[in-house]
Amino acid sequence: MHRPENRQGTVWLLAGTGDGPQLAAVLISQGWHVHVSVVGDSAAQPYQGMPLEGIHVGALGGSEGISQWLQTIPVDWVVDATHPFALRISDQLNQACKGWGQRLVRFERRMEASGKAFVLSSMADLADQSLAGRRLLLALGARQLVEAARVAREAGATVFARVLPTPMSLIQAAAARVPSDHLAVVRPLQGPEPGALEAALCRRWAITDVVCRQSGGATEALWASLSIEMGLELWLLRRPLPIAEVAVVHSVGELLTHLNGTTS
Repeated sequence: MHRPENRQGTVWLLAGTGDGPQLAAVLISQGWHVHVSVVGDSAAQPYQGMPLEGIHVGALGGSEGISQWLQTIPVDWVVDATHPFALRISDQLNQACKGWGQRLVRFERRMEASGKAFVLSSMADLADQSLAGRRLLLALGARQLVEAARVAREAGATVFARVLPTPMSLIQAAAARVPSDHLAVVRPLQGPEPGALEAALCRRWAITDVVCRQSGGATEALWASLSIEMGLELWLLRRPLPIAEVAVVHSVGELLTHLNGTTS
């Protein structure tokens, strides 16, 4: 990818979803100099070959670490495209950017209509449901797993889980007391036919209910589709509200308009 002639400013993009590579590519094509931060090596792979100014892999060290980064590499904009449930990093970004007068914008997918899904304001809402005899698959992030498993059992469900192949996910699965034969350690949407693995898990375990996060991404869309195709009940953990004082955009076009409209 070659840089265009219409040079813009510098952006630090913090990406925790599949939107990151597209955002970086579009920003570069529009003349922006782009630094990227991701959580792990696998998340960095889609950026290979892009003419980035730099890519940071791993933890940032909280708001203090972010502040140090902003002093080391000045940028015109910070774009928070982390996962909607990654509340801690978004708060740390906001605190650090406020401290340095750094401009910050939040990129977040629009929430689609939930259709027949049941939306949970918190995992505690599941305790009010009658799940006796139900076989419930938790397709959540590791941080929600322990509470979700406990509440689902209290409501009478038999609990299964799909977790990422990371140390944190395995530790949380053990803490949630998910039996090994009720646990799938896989990455979402893997394989030649994305969604085939998830469908196979549901058939193998005779799943009746699925709990996932209202992230607005491909994983939520997959479970919405499978719930219709396979007659599953879908439970969505409501997406947290963004930080009120941070501007939010919902598309690449909105992001470019926001950056270009307030660059002076």
